[in-house]
Amino acid sequence: MKTSSSGRRWWPRHRLPDTGAAATEIVIATPLLLLLLLLIVQFALAWHAQHIAQTAASHALAAARAQGGDAAAGRERGTSTLRLLGRTVLLHPRLTVVRSARSAVVEVQGGVEQLVPGLHLTVAARAAGAVERWSVPGEG
Repeated sequence: MKTSSSGRRWWPRHRLPDTGAAATEIVIATPLLLLLLLLIVQFALAWHAQHIAQTAASHALAAARAQGGDAAAGRERGTSTLRLLGRTVLLHPRLTVVRSARSAVVEVQGGVEQLVPGLHLTVAARAAGAVERWSVPGEG
């Protein structure tokens, strides 16, 4: 035991040793850091799935609202876009296209690939616009 020049001890006599403290901290901290990393990747996947859904909705709307287009053309274009972009990230997408004489509305919903057990995320996108048509000035 070390002593100073005055004969006093530098630390208390009954101090508990710190052996094993670092291992305990690592056992607690490592799973929390891995969970945090998985959550970051999970929400990045959700963000990507949201962009895929919005892109599919925009492409479907462009086909549905075009002059001479219809809801079936919008569904075909949206389904094609989903097939090309979202096979593994956007799960079980549902595409709804409604076209009336004046407007078209497209909705895309689906689930996100799951990395974190018990965390089920869904995304939804909506696009709406007026149907393109020829008109004569002053006709309304």
